[in-house]
Amino acid sequence: MHIRRILAAVIATAALAGLGLTGAATATATTATATTATPASLTPGECEQGGGTVDRSNTSAAGLPTCKGGKFNGQDVD
Repeated sequence: MHIRRILAAVIATAALAGLGLTGAATATATTATATTATPASLTPGECEQGGGTVDRSNTSAAGLPTCKGGKFNGQDVD
């Protein structure tokens, strides 16, 4: 009988700890998503780090070159 109580306590503790870890992982994922918003304009280095190249032959409406390909495709490069 004593072993069952201990086992139940261990399982309950593990379940509560699992919920806490899940909540922390969700909060971290939400924070990471919020910080990766697309900036208004990029530096040439940011464009290249995102897997693109600066396309000076194709300018945006603002007259700036654009990032071609990669994560920031079509964004202005300042």
